[in-house]
Amino acid sequence: MEINLLLAVLIGIAILLFLILKLRIHAFVALLIGSITVGLIAGLDAGQIIGTLQKGMGGTLGFVATVVGLGAIFGGILETSGGAKAIADFMVAKFGLKKAPSAMVISGFLIAIPVFFDVAFIILVPMIYALQRRTGKSLLLYAIPLLAGLAITHAFIPPTPGPIAVADIIGVDLGWVILMGFAAGIPTALIAGLWFGKHISKKIFVAAPEGIEEENHPKLPPITQVLLIIGLPIVLILLNTMASAGTFGTLNTNLLNITALVGHPFSALIIANLLAWYFFGLKKGFTKDQLLKISTKSLAPAGTIILLTGAGGVFKQVLTDTGAGELLASSLSNAGIPVLAFAFISAAIVRIVQGSSTVAMITAAGLVSPLLVNSSLNSIELACLVIAIASGASIFSHVNDSGFWLVGQYLGITEKQTFRSWTIMTTILAFVGVLTVSIIYAFA
Repeated sequence: MEINLLLAVLIGIAILLFLILKLRIHAFVALLIGSITVGLIAGLDAGQIIGTLQKGMGGTLGFVATVVGLGAIFGGILETSGGAKAIADFMVAKFGLKKAPSAMVISGFLIAIPVFFDVAFIILVPMIYALQRRTGKSLLLYAIPLLAGLAITHAFIPPTPGPIAVADIIGVDLGWVILMGFAAGIPTALIAGLWFGKHISKKIFVAAPEGIEEENHPKLPPITQVLLIIGLPIVLILLNTMASAGTFGTLNTNLLNITALVGHPFSALIIANLLAWYFFGLKKGFTKDQLLKISTKSLAPAGTIILLTGAGGVFKQVLTDTGAGELLASSLSNAGIPVLAFAFISAAIVRIVQGSSTVAMITAAGLVSPLLVNSSLNSIELACLVIAIASGASIFSHVNDSGFWLVGQYLGITEKQTFRSWTIMTTILAFVGVLTVSIIYAFA
């Protein structure tokens, strides 16, 4: 029985990777086929398999679809209004040319909270071109800190889609994930962004491509307004987490209820959306019809992430219902492999083999979640697992990752230079991130 269950998991993962890599089938369909395969080999009948699929999909998407959808609309309005550029302009003005790399890493860190990684990078690329022309230094001195800031927040800090999906599959409060994401993200940004950016810019000189000028946005929203509206949902979620944990002492029932309502990710993001709709939309001259089009367009990339997350929930549910997850947990325990290491390694393997960080995060979360059924891990330890998975899923971006080609194309560098800069940066990011949460996990 034990051999049969382990065989089911291994064959399921092998089929998943074969479908994605060899047959180029979308990861959503591949995850569902892999889940059905595990169920069949493990001995579930047709009714049980269909029931497990429905349970896994429905149980996961009830939360994730709402949060990812709200976050995508919020980011779409912020992007169109020029809010992302307002942050970058402000940071460069405050830090000055000499410390522009620091301005870029902080800008990337903040902007990726509401805006998708690739969109944020494309918006800010003209700014790093302008910085390179003004200073004459390598473009990588500004690009690597910006990319590190974007990549770290995109992987580590909700309400970005990846950590939201993993947190929901593992079953941990988003507030704790935000705290651990910042705790791991800051040292990671300093090392992978600032230190490595300075180092690699001395090895590889890259000039900004000709003919692409920085776009002048005539009506950027005020920076204070932008930062307050971006920070509001995070602060509300954290307040709810701390109130629930008793950080503020004993609160009366009414106050706890109010905090629980406005601090839930649903409510916090609805409030942020309404403020963005008014301050970044109507007050900036956008019509209601334009805002509706922006919102509708922004949901398109969110749809893929939502479906992938649901399929990841199905994979997790199959492992739980067949007992394969419990068997994996005992096997790891007997082999002396810590669950944190397993979380990082499983995400890293999927990431390196098939490229997508989102698929790697969701697949690894599906493998790790059943191991926690009978565990006594606290909220901080569970949040550390989320960041460990996110770290593994960020490692060694190479030719099978669209980000590799996006970065190379916009920076105007060769594949070899992209490996030496972007790929190494993502690998440093992964190891510093997992090392930081490993230390926190050990003392939690």
